[in-house]
Amino acid sequence: MKGKTSSKGKETAMKNKMSDLNDHLFAQIERLADEDLTAEQIELEAKRGTAIVAVADKILRNAELQIQAAKILADCGIDPSTRLPAIENKG
Repeated sequence: MKGKTSSKGKETAMKNKMSDLNDHLFAQIERLADEDLTAEQIELEAKRGTAIVAVADKILRNAELQIQAAKILADCGIDPSTRLPAIENKG
């Protein structure tokens, strides 16, 4: 999978994959479930959790859009793997 281009024009490696999303979400659940947190820490983790969920939702919507585009290309007899970024690179 190709990386993104930085503001300086250099290509950077992708840091996260779709499979990492579950890790991030479950890690947040574990932080929220920590019984040793103070009320202030719980409030901070809840705000962080809200932000994580908002970003995760955008990531999932983007993946759904890529899947829809792949289906349209496949229905037209076009190999979608040559036209769309990989959702996850397993190579």
